[in-house]
Amino acid sequence: MFTPIVARPRGFAALACALIFAGASHAQAVHTFDAPAPKTASASSSLDREVRADMDFLADDALDGRGSATRDEHIAALFAASQFQSLGLEPGGDNGTFLQKTPLPNPLPERLQQYLAKFENTPRKETWNAIATLRGTSEANEVVLLTAHLDHLGIGPAINGDSIYNGADDDASGATAVLTLAHILTAGKRPKRTIVFALFGSEEIGGYGNRAFLDHPPVPLASIVANLEFEMIGRPDPTVREGTLWLTGYDRTNLGPELAKHGANLVDDPHPAQHFFRRSDNYALARQGIIAQTVSSFGLHKDYHQPGDELRSIDFDHMDRAIESMAGPIRWLANTSWKPQWNPGKQPASN
Repeated sequence: MFTPIVARPRGFAALACALIFAGASHAQAVHTFDAPAPKTASASSSLDREVRADMDFLADDALDGRGSATRDEHIAALFAASQFQSLGLEPGGDNGTFLQKTPLPNPLPERLQQYLAKFENTPRKETWNAIATLRGTSEANEVVLLTAHLDHLGIGPAINGDSIYNGADDDASGATAVLTLAHILTAGKRPKRTIVFALFGSEEIGGYGNRAFLDHPPVPLASIVANLEFEMIGRPDPTVREGTLWLTGYDRTNLGPELAKHGANLVDDPHPAQHFFRRSDNYALARQGIIAQTVSSFGLHKDYHQPGDELRSIDFDHMDRAIESMAGPIRWLANTSWKPQWNPGKQPASN
Protein backbone atom coordinates (compact mmCIF):
# COMPACT_ATOMS: atom_id res chain seq x y z
CA MET A 1 0.00 0.00 0.00
CA PHE A 2 0.80 3.65 -0.29
CA THR A 3 3.53 3.09 -2.84
CA PRO A 4 6.41 5.61 -2.62
CA ILE A 5 5.59 9.01 -4.35
CA VAL A 6 -17.58 -19.05 8.56
CA ALA A 7 -16.80 -22.14 6.60
CA ARG A 8 -13.61 -22.22 4.67
CA PRO A 9 -14.10 -22.51 0.90
CA ARG A 10 -13.06 -25.42 -1.26
CA GLY A 11 -12.12 -25.65 -4.94
CA PHE A 12 -9.59 -22.96 -5.79
CA ALA A 13 -8.48 -22.65 -2.16
CA ALA A 14 -7.62 -26.33 -1.88
CA LEU A 15 -5.47 -26.01 -5.00
CA ALA A 16 -3.87 -22.83 -3.66
CA CYS A 17 -3.01 -24.47 -0.33
CA ALA A 18 -1.44 -27.43 -2.09
CA LEU A 19 0.59 -25.17 -4.35
CA ILE A 20 2.04 -22.90 -1.71
CA PHE A 21 3.07 -25.63 0.68
CA ALA A 22 4.48 -27.76 -2.12
CA GLY A 23 6.45 -24.72 -3.25
CA ALA A 24 7.79 -23.53 0.13
CA SER A 25 11.58 -23.81 -0.15
CA HIS A 26 13.12 -21.46 2.39
CA ALA A 27 15.37 -22.88 5.06
CA GLN A 28 14.62 -20.17 7.60
CA ALA A 29 11.84 -20.59 10.15
CA VAL A 30 8.44 -19.90 8.63
CA HIS A 31 5.00 -19.09 9.92
CA THR A 32 2.55 -21.79 8.86
CA PHE A 33 -1.07 -22.70 9.59
CA ASP A 34 0.00 -25.19 12.25
CA ALA A 35 2.00 -22.55 14.16
CA PRO A 36 0.48 -21.12 17.35
CA ALA A 37 -1.94 -18.27 16.68
CA PRO A 38 -0.85 -14.78 17.76
CA LYS A 39 -1.97 -14.00 21.31
CA THR A 40 -3.53 -10.62 20.60
CA ALA A 41 -7.24 -11.52 20.76
CA SER A 42 -9.53 -14.42 21.60
CA ALA A 43 -10.87 -16.33 18.60
CA SER A 44 -14.41 -16.28 19.95
CA SER A 45 -16.46 -14.72 17.16
CA SER A 46 -17.07 -15.97 13.64
CA LEU A 47 -15.79 -12.65 12.31
CA ASP A 48 -12.56 -13.04 14.24
CA ARG A 49 -12.12 -16.61 12.97
CA GLU A 50 -12.71 -15.42 9.41
CA VAL A 51 -10.19 -12.59 9.77
CA ARG A 52 -7.55 -14.84 11.31
CA ALA A 53 -7.98 -17.57 8.69
CA ASP A 54 -7.62 -15.16 5.79
CA MET A 55 -4.65 -13.38 7.36
CA ASP A 56 -2.97 -16.70 8.17
CA PHE A 57 -3.16 -17.68 4.51
CA LEU A 58 -2.27 -14.39 2.83
CA ALA A 59 0.60 -13.41 5.16
CA ASP A 60 2.08 -16.88 5.61
CA ASP A 61 5.79 -17.25 4.88
CA ALA A 62 4.94 -20.03 2.40
CA LEU A 63 3.36 -17.41 0.12
CA ASP A 64 6.76 -15.68 -0.11
CA GLY A 65 5.38 -12.17 0.41
CA ARG A 66 2.94 -12.28 -2.56
CA GLY A 67 5.39 -10.52 -4.86
CA SER A 68 3.73 -8.37 -7.51
CA ALA A 69 3.04 -10.30 -10.74
CA THR A 70 4.50 -13.55 -9.38
CA ARG A 71 3.12 -17.07 -8.93
CA ASP A 72 2.44 -16.21 -5.29
CA GLU A 73 0.25 -13.23 -6.21
CA HIS A 74 -1.61 -15.62 -8.55
CA ILE A 75 -2.18 -18.06 -5.70
CA ALA A 76 -3.51 -15.25 -3.50
CA ALA A 77 -5.92 -14.33 -6.30
CA LEU A 78 -7.04 -17.97 -6.58
CA PHE A 79 -7.66 -18.01 -2.84
CA ALA A 80 -9.86 -14.92 -3.08
CA ALA A 81 -11.65 -16.32 -6.13
CA SER A 82 -12.48 -19.48 -4.21
CA GLN A 83 -14.13 -17.47 -1.47
CA PHE A 84 -16.16 -15.41 -3.92
CA GLN A 85 -17.28 -18.58 -5.67
CA SER A 86 -18.25 -20.26 -2.38
CA LEU A 87 -20.49 -17.30 -1.53
CA GLY A 88 -22.47 -17.67 -4.74
CA LEU A 89 -21.36 -14.30 -6.10
CA GLU A 90 -21.34 -13.57 -9.82
CA PRO A 91 -17.92 -13.77 -11.48
CA GLY A 92 -16.45 -10.46 -12.62
CA GLY A 93 -13.28 -11.66 -14.31
CA ASP A 94 -12.34 -13.06 -17.71
CA ASN A 95 -14.53 -15.54 -19.58
CA GLY A 96 -17.05 -16.05 -16.79
CA THR A 97 -14.43 -16.59 -14.07
CA PHE A 98 -13.50 -14.67 -10.93
CA LEU A 99 -9.99 -13.91 -12.20
CA GLN A 100 -8.85 -11.11 -14.47
CA LYS A 101 -5.40 -11.61 -15.97
CA THR A 102 -3.44 -8.94 -17.80
CA PRO A 103 0.08 -8.88 -19.29
CA LEU A 104 2.65 -6.42 -18.01
CA PRO A 105 4.63 -4.20 -20.39
CA ASN A 106 7.48 -6.08 -22.07
CA PRO A 107 10.04 -4.92 -21.34
CA LEU A 108 9.13 -3.30 -18.05
CA PRO A 109 10.08 0.37 -17.69
CA GLU A 110 13.78 0.70 -16.90
CA ARG A 111 13.10 2.47 -13.58
CA LEU A 112 10.84 -0.40 -12.51
CA GLN A 113 13.43 -2.98 -13.55
CA GLN A 114 15.99 -1.21 -11.37
CA TYR A 115 13.54 -1.19 -8.45
CA LEU A 116 12.81 -4.91 -8.82
CA ALA A 117 16.48 -5.85 -9.15
CA LYS A 118 16.91 -5.98 -5.37
CA PHE A 119 14.03 -8.43 -5.00
CA GLU A 120 13.69 -12.04 -6.13
CA ASN A 121 14.79 -12.79 -9.69
CA THR A 122 11.35 -13.81 -10.94
CA PRO A 123 9.87 -13.21 -14.40
CA ARG A 124 7.20 -10.51 -14.15
CA LYS A 125 4.95 -11.13 -17.15
CA GLU A 126 1.34 -10.90 -15.97
CA THR A 127 -0.76 -9.88 -13.02
CA TRP A 128 -4.09 -11.06 -11.59
CA ASN A 129 -7.18 -9.47 -10.10
CA ALA A 130 -9.96 -11.33 -8.27
CA ILE A 131 -13.40 -9.80 -8.92
CA ALA A 132 -16.95 -10.71 -7.89
CA THR A 133 -20.38 -9.08 -8.02
CA LEU A 134 -23.30 -9.07 -5.59
CA ARG A 135 -26.14 -8.02 -7.89
CA GLY A 136 -28.47 -5.38 -6.47
CA THR A 137 -32.25 -5.42 -6.62
CA SER A 138 -34.11 -2.19 -7.41
CA GLU A 139 -30.98 -0.09 -8.17
CA ALA A 140 -28.74 -2.74 -9.70
CA ASN A 141 -27.36 -0.25 -12.22
CA GLU A 142 -25.67 1.70 -9.39
CA VAL A 143 -22.52 0.20 -7.91
CA VAL A 144 -20.59 0.36 -4.64
CA LEU A 145 -17.02 -0.85 -5.25
CA LEU A 146 -14.94 -2.35 -2.41
CA THR A 147 -11.26 -2.89 -3.19
CA ALA A 148 -7.81 -3.73 -1.81
CA HIS A 149 -4.59 -5.02 -3.32
CA LEU A 150 -3.37 -8.61 -3.16
CA ASP A 151 0.33 -8.16 -3.74
CA HIS A 152 3.31 -7.11 -1.68
CA LEU A 153 7.09 -7.06 -2.23
CA GLY A 154 7.94 -10.77 -2.19
CA ILE A 155 11.51 -11.89 -1.43
CA GLY A 156 14.04 -9.12 -0.86
CA PRO A 157 17.22 -8.17 0.98
CA ALA A 158 17.47 -10.04 4.28
CA ILE A 159 17.14 -8.06 7.50
CA ASN A 160 18.14 -9.96 10.65
CA GLY A 161 18.06 -13.15 8.59
CA ASP A 162 14.53 -12.61 7.27
CA SER A 163 14.13 -12.09 3.52
CA ILE A 164 10.34 -12.57 3.25
CA TYR A 165 8.41 -9.31 3.03
CA ASN A 166 5.08 -10.78 4.19
CA GLY A 167 2.98 -7.63 3.94
CA ALA A 168 0.62 -8.62 6.74
CA ASP A 169 -0.56 -5.05 7.26
CA ASP A 170 0.29 -4.00 3.69
CA ASP A 171 -2.04 -5.22 2.42
CA ALA A 172 -3.18 -8.64 3.59
CA SER A 173 -5.23 -6.68 6.12
CA GLY A 174 -7.08 -4.77 3.40
CA ALA A 175 -7.65 -7.88 1.26
CA THR A 176 -8.97 -9.65 4.35
CA ALA A 177 -11.34 -6.74 5.01
CA VAL A 178 -12.83 -7.03 1.52
CA LEU A 179 -13.18 -10.82 1.79
CA THR A 180 -14.78 -10.55 5.22
CA LEU A 181 -17.15 -7.82 4.08
CA ALA A 182 -18.13 -10.06 1.16
CA HIS A 183 -19.13 -12.74 3.70
CA ILE A 184 -21.04 -10.24 5.83
CA LEU A 185 -22.85 -8.48 3.00
CA THR A 186 -23.93 -11.65 1.20
CA ALA A 187 -25.35 -13.12 4.40
CA GLY A 188 -28.16 -10.57 4.74
CA LYS A 189 -30.89 -9.26 2.52
CA ARG A 190 -29.69 -8.47 -0.98
CA PRO A 191 -28.98 -4.71 -1.24
CA LYS A 192 -30.68 -2.33 -3.65
CA ARG A 193 -27.40 -1.32 -5.25
CA THR A 194 -24.90 -3.74 -6.75
CA ILE A 195 -21.70 -4.32 -4.78
CA VAL A 196 -18.49 -5.25 -6.61
CA PHE A 197 -15.59 -6.77 -4.66
CA ALA A 198 -12.23 -6.38 -6.41
CA LEU A 199 -8.76 -7.37 -5.23
CA PHE A 200 -6.04 -5.90 -7.42
CA GLY A 201 -2.63 -7.27 -8.31
CA SER A 202 0.64 -5.39 -8.80
CA GLU A 203 -0.22 -2.26 -6.83
CA GLU A 204 3.30 -2.19 -5.44
CA ILE A 205 4.94 -1.88 -8.86
CA GLY A 206 2.67 0.70 -10.42
CA GLY A 207 -1.00 -0.23 -10.15
CA TYR A 208 -1.17 -2.57 -13.15
CA GLY A 209 -4.11 -4.45 -11.63
CA ASN A 210 -6.27 -1.36 -11.30
CA ARG A 211 -5.34 -0.37 -14.86
CA ALA A 212 -6.64 -3.74 -16.08
CA PHE A 213 -9.84 -3.19 -14.12
CA LEU A 214 -10.32 0.25 -15.67
CA ASP A 215 -9.60 -1.09 -19.16
CA HIS A 216 -11.99 -4.04 -18.75
CA PRO A 217 -14.46 -3.15 -15.98
CA PRO A 218 -17.10 -5.71 -14.93
CA VAL A 219 -19.62 -2.85 -14.75
CA PRO A 220 -19.72 0.49 -16.56
CA LEU A 221 -17.37 2.90 -14.79
CA ALA A 222 -20.07 5.58 -14.86
CA SER A 223 -22.28 3.32 -12.74
CA ILE A 224 -19.84 3.29 -9.79
CA VAL A 225 -21.33 5.49 -7.06
CA ALA A 226 -18.34 5.16 -4.74
CA ASN A 227 -15.14 3.17 -4.25
CA LEU A 228 -13.74 2.38 -0.82
CA GLU A 229 -10.21 0.97 -0.87
CA PHE A 230 -8.99 -0.81 2.29
CA GLU A 231 -5.29 -0.38 3.05
CA MET A 232 -3.26 -1.19 6.14
CA ILE A 233 -5.93 -1.58 8.82
CA GLY A 234 -3.97 -4.21 10.77
CA ARG A 235 -2.70 -1.83 13.47
CA PRO A 236 -4.24 1.21 15.15
CA ASP A 237 -2.91 4.68 14.39
CA PRO A 238 -1.81 6.30 17.68
CA THR A 239 -2.44 9.78 16.27
CA VAL A 240 -6.23 9.29 16.26
CA ARG A 241 -8.75 8.20 18.87
CA GLU A 242 -8.80 4.49 19.75
CA GLY A 243 -11.09 2.50 17.47
CA THR A 244 -10.88 5.13 14.73
CA LEU A 245 -10.12 4.71 11.05
CA TRP A 246 -9.21 7.52 8.70
CA LEU A 247 -10.16 8.26 5.11
CA THR A 248 -7.78 9.68 2.53
CA GLY A 249 -9.04 12.77 0.75
CA TYR A 250 -11.62 13.32 3.49
CA ASP A 251 -12.11 16.95 2.49
CA ARG A 252 -12.37 16.17 -1.22
CA THR A 253 -15.88 14.67 -1.11
CA ASN A 254 -18.89 14.41 1.18
CA LEU A 255 -18.58 10.60 1.39
CA GLY A 256 -16.57 10.38 4.63
CA PRO A 257 -18.75 12.75 6.67
CA GLU A 258 -21.91 11.00 5.45
CA LEU A 259 -20.60 7.53 6.31
CA ALA A 260 -19.60 8.88 9.72
CA LYS A 261 -23.20 10.05 10.26
CA HIS A 262 -24.27 6.45 9.67
CA GLY A 263 -21.91 4.89 12.16
CA ALA A 264 -18.52 4.68 10.45
CA ASN A 265 -15.64 5.50 12.81
CA LEU A 266 -13.99 7.63 10.13
CA VAL A 267 -11.99 10.83 10.52
CA ASP A 268 -9.76 12.91 8.28
CA ASP A 269 -6.34 11.55 7.30
CA PRO A 270 -3.99 12.75 10.07
CA HIS A 271 -0.93 12.53 7.79
CA PRO A 272 -1.58 15.05 4.98
CA ALA A 273 2.13 15.50 4.28
CA GLN A 274 2.26 11.88 3.10
CA HIS A 275 -0.25 12.50 0.27
CA PHE A 276 -1.83 9.08 0.82
CA PHE A 277 -4.85 9.91 -1.34
CA ARG A 278 -2.56 9.72 -4.38
CA ARG A 279 -0.59 6.67 -3.29
CA SER A 280 -3.00 3.77 -3.66
CA ASP A 281 -5.28 2.11 -6.20
CA ASN A 282 -8.14 4.48 -5.45
CA TYR A 283 -6.34 7.35 -7.18
CA ALA A 284 -6.53 5.83 -10.67
CA LEU A 285 -10.30 5.51 -10.23
CA ALA A 286 -10.58 9.03 -8.80
CA ARG A 287 -8.86 10.40 -11.92
CA GLN A 288 -11.70 8.83 -13.90
CA GLY A 289 -14.14 10.96 -11.87
CA ILE A 290 -15.19 8.14 -9.53
CA ILE A 291 -15.56 9.04 -5.84
CA ALA A 292 -12.70 6.80 -4.68
CA GLN A 293 -11.01 7.02 -1.29
CA THR A 294 -8.96 4.79 1.00
CA VAL A 295 -9.88 3.56 4.48
CA SER A 296 -6.80 3.03 6.66
CA SER A 297 -5.25 3.21 10.11
CA PHE A 298 -1.59 3.26 9.09
CA GLY A 299 0.34 5.04 11.80
CA LEU A 300 3.65 5.26 9.89
CA HIS A 301 5.02 2.24 11.74
CA LYS A 302 8.64 1.22 11.13
CA ASP A 303 7.72 -2.13 9.53
CA TYR A 304 6.37 -0.46 6.38
CA HIS A 305 7.93 -2.31 3.40
CA GLN A 306 10.10 -4.33 5.78
CA PRO A 307 10.24 -8.07 6.66
CA GLY A 308 8.88 -7.13 10.10
CA ASP A 309 5.39 -6.58 8.64
CA GLU A 310 4.33 -10.03 9.85
CA LEU A 311 1.31 -11.67 11.46
CA ARG A 312 2.79 -11.30 14.92
CA SER A 313 2.53 -7.50 14.57
CA ILE A 314 -1.19 -7.50 13.74
CA ASP A 315 -3.67 -6.23 16.32
CA PHE A 316 -6.59 -8.55 15.60
CA ASP A 317 -8.90 -6.84 18.07
CA HIS A 318 -8.41 -3.60 16.16
CA MET A 319 -8.88 -5.31 12.79
CA ASP A 320 -12.09 -7.02 13.87
CA ARG A 321 -13.56 -3.78 15.17
CA ALA A 322 -12.45 -1.88 12.07
CA ILE A 323 -14.10 -4.28 9.65
CA GLU A 324 -17.26 -4.64 11.73
CA SER A 325 -17.57 -0.86 12.09
CA MET A 326 -17.65 -0.43 8.30
CA ALA A 327 -20.18 -3.18 7.52
CA GLY A 328 -23.26 -1.23 8.62
CA PRO A 329 -22.36 2.05 6.88
CA ILE A 330 -21.50 0.17 3.66
CA ARG A 331 -24.82 -1.67 3.83
CA TRP A 332 -26.52 1.71 4.26
CA LEU A 333 -24.64 3.08 1.22
CA ALA A 334 -25.75 0.07 -0.83
CA ASN A 335 -29.40 0.65 0.09
CA THR A 336 -29.76 4.43 -0.03
CA SER A 337 -30.54 6.64 -3.02
CA TRP A 338 -28.00 9.22 -1.80
CA LYS A 339 -24.92 9.72 -4.01
CA PRO A 340 -21.61 11.24 -2.86
CA GLN A 341 -20.20 14.24 -4.69
CA TRP A 342 -16.84 15.93 -5.13
CA ASN A 343 -16.43 19.10 -3.15
CA PRO A 344 -15.80 22.19 -5.33
CA GLY A 345 -12.29 22.22 -6.79
CA LYS A 346 -11.30 18.92 -5.12
CA GLN A 347 -11.68 16.43 -7.97
CA PRO A 348 -8.26 15.35 -9.28
CA ALA A 349 -7.39 16.02 -12.89
CA SER A 350 -8.35 13.31 -15.34
CA ASN A 351 -5.82 11.20 -17.22
